[in-house]
Amino acid sequence: METLLKILNEIDETIDWENETDLMGKRRLDSFAVITLVAELEEAFSIEIEAREMTAENFNSVESMYRMIQRLRED
Repeated sequence: METLLKILNEIDETIDWENETDLMGKRRLDSFAVITLVAELEEAFSIEIEAREMTAENFNSVESMYRMIQRLRED
């Protein structure tokens, strides 16, 4: 989780990542930020995030991102 928070803060330190639960709905993350985030997550966690994984459900909160990362690491 610490690595994920570090990456998110590097993308935008003005967002309260740990408490925000509607990042996509409130447009805290735009498409460019998601693409940047995906590249960073793939490198940091040695995972591959396919297009079908780039959903609001997987990117709406730190918790949902962390669950996605854990699931992809298990595959």
